[in-house]
Amino acid sequence: MTTYIMLVNWTEVGVKNVRDSPKRLDGAKKALADMGGSFKAFYLTMGDCDMVAVCEAPDDAVMARFTLGLGMAGNVRTRTLKAFPEAAYREIINSLG
Repeated sequence: MTTYIMLVNWTEVGVKNVRDSPKRLDGAKKALADMGGSFKAFYLTMGDCDMVAVCEAPDDAVMARFTLGLGMAGNVRTRTLKAFPEAAYREIINSLG
């Protein structure tokens, strides 16, 4: 599984209906699970992002479909980062020679 870090901000519509946000999160978790992925952590944050999620998905295409689906609903905008675990980081750096 590949790890992704999602930086999430509510849209004007999403924050207007913020009380429904926990239900939408539950729906997002189910949608990603149905695609073979999962949420590993979720945080409400202060600062540039409203929320941060650490997710796993089988591949980039699955994560792309998932985030596009979130965007189509109109409640959030996401920025998704592909994350390399420490072992992969060390392998990449060591391969530089």
